[in-house]
Order: sequence, then C-alpha cells, then structure tokens
Amino acid sequence: MITRLRSLTRQWTILLPVLAVVLLALTWGRGLPGPAVALVTVVLAGSVLAAVHHAEVVAHRVGEPFGSLVLAIAVTIIEVALIVTLMADGGDKSSTLARDTVFAAVMITCNGIVGISLLVASLRHGTALFNPEGTGAALATVATLATLSLVLPTFTTSRPGPEFSTVQLTFAALSSLILYGLFVTTQTVRHRDYFLPVTRQGATVRGDDHAAPPTARTARFSLGLLGLALVGVVGLAKGVSPTIESGVAAAGLPQAVVGVIIALLVLLPETIAALRAARRDRVQTSLNLAHGSAMASIGLTIPAVALASVWLSGPLVLGLGSTHMLMLALTVVVSSLTVVPGRATPLQGGVHLVLFAAYLELAVNP
Repeated sequence: MITRLRSLTRQWTILLPVLAVVLLALTWGRGLPGPAVALVTVVLAGSVLAAVHHAEVVAHRVGEPFGSLVLAIAVTIIEVALIVTLMADGGDKSSTLARDTVFAAVMITCNGIVGISLLVASLRHGTALFNPEGTGAALATVATLATLSLVLPTFTTSRPGPEFSTVQLTFAALSSLILYGLFVTTQTVRHRDYFLPVTRQGATVRGDDHAAPPTARTARFSLGLLGLALVGVVGLAKGVSPTIESGVAAAGLPQAVVGVIIALLVLLPETIAALRAARRDRVQTSLNLAHGSAMASIGLTIPAVALASVWLSGPLVLGLGSTHMLMLALTVVVSSLTVVPGRATPLQGGVHLVLFAAYLELAVNP
C-alpha cells in the first residue's frame, strides 16, 4: 500500500508541472472566463505542491544550506520576471508594483514564514532551536537591503516623490547584487556551518538522518521539474492577475493589495517547505528559506527593475510610506530580539504572526 502511494505521488508531481506549462501555453495572453480561472487555480495550487516536492528532493541531494538556496533563487528569478512583465503591461498604474511586491515578500518571509515556523517547531518540540550567528547575519543583510532600496528613496531629494535618480538607482542595484553575492558566498563557502540545523545537544546536522539521499539523476530530473513547476506557477498567476486586479478594484481595496497577493502566491512553495522543515525540528532550514527568500527578492528584483526602467515608461516608485517604514523598523527590532538567544518559544512565533496580521490589515485598510 505504501509503495503504491509513493508511486501515485511521483506520478502527480511529474504530471502537474507539465500540465501547468501546457495550460500556460494555451491561455497566455487571453482573457479567461470563470470556469477557466477555476481550472487554472486548481492547477496552480497543485503545481505549488509539486514544486515543494521537487525542491525537497534537490535539497536532500545537495544538503543544506544549498537546498534552501536553490528554491529561494528559483522562485525569486521567476518572481522578478512576473513583476517586470506586469509593469510592462500596466503603465503608470504599476509604478509601485515592484515596491509593493518586494515589501510584501519581506513581511511574508520575516514575519509570516518565520512566525509560523517558530510556532510550529516550539509547540511540537518545546523550543525552536537555530544558529544565531547565521540567522543574525542573514537578518542584518535583509535589513540593510530593505533600508537601502525601500526606505532611502522616501528621503532623497534628487527627484520629486519617493523615487531614486538614475545614479542612485544604479548604486542601489549594484549594492544589492554585491551584498547578496557576499551573503551567498558566506552561506555556502566561508561559514557554511552557521547555516546548518542544530540538534538539541547543540551538534550541527550535516545531513538527513532518516533517508538516503536521492541519486544524482533523480535530483537533476527533479530540478528540471522544479523549473517547470515554477514557470507554471508564476505564468498561471499572471494569467489570473487580471481577475485578481478586477476583484481588488471591485472590492474597493488599495492597488497595493495586488502586490500582496502576487507575493503570497509566489512564496507559497517556500512557506510549505519551511513548515515541513519546522515539523522535523530543522528550524534553521526554515529560517534559511525565509531570510534567503527576502534577500533574493530584494537583491534580484531591484537590479532587474533598475535595468528594466531603461525601456519601461512611467515612474519607478520604490520609497515606502511612513506606516510601512514603521512596520519594517518594528520587524527588524523584533527579529533581532528573536535571533539573539538562538532559541524561541511559542511567544516569539506569536509576536511575528501578529506583526504579519497587522501588515495584512493595513494593506487592506491603510
């Protein structure tokens, strides 16, 4: 029976990414009626689950922290493509889309994913244990990237409004790439041990104790299917985005809600993967996924939109308003206090989730 269930799992995780790409090809650039939107939504949800499965196969083969890095970068690259595509189609009304989506990604990862991972791990295992050196370095990088890219434009005076001048935007883009590259080098080469899960006795976990890693051929196959699944997820999300935008407008909600919904859809694979890691008492892996995704979202999106602004018409608004700057500052302070001890209780998880809920409430009702 177990063998049969495993066989069925392998089949649907192979078929759904292919189906998503085929459906994307059939629906690209076309208006979708109600039944088609429902079908796309079902395939979209299935593709997310398939992406998580294949990401875990690859992660098991390459080990941590490379596994979480693969998923974070793969998802973010396609997220960037989605943002640039929507900005190209949206004109002036999409001038804040990059800012809204990137800030939503930071709030979702640093409060939503971190909070629920800490809560699940601490409720299941008593306390959530992680490495404060690696997590602190990741948090410091996220805070610096977010401040340079999303806060400074509000206070610069070279151009009217919360926008960078060309020179400032170039500096922000190059700084983002350099910081992200430096962090990846630190995480994977120089100080890899800081980003590995730890046991209750304080020992570093260098592999999965419960199963042998998959073969190189299986990992390469899953890597290819992961790419297909992510292309399908983001492409289908773009296909239903007109429905999302019209629904947001019909409900009288702010335009920023579109960016929140896009970020929620794109970050769903990381959220599920982080929850699974937290249930297995691998909280460091969950935090690697959360902070790595936030970092990749800023470090890759800002350079991409800076380059795209050369041919995109309309302004590129990156600066946050006062309310969101306050939420970002509170998130950095609370995250720092969470990281310092190297362990967390349900209280810390609950605090982060309350901050995430406050962000969602303010996005809907500013």
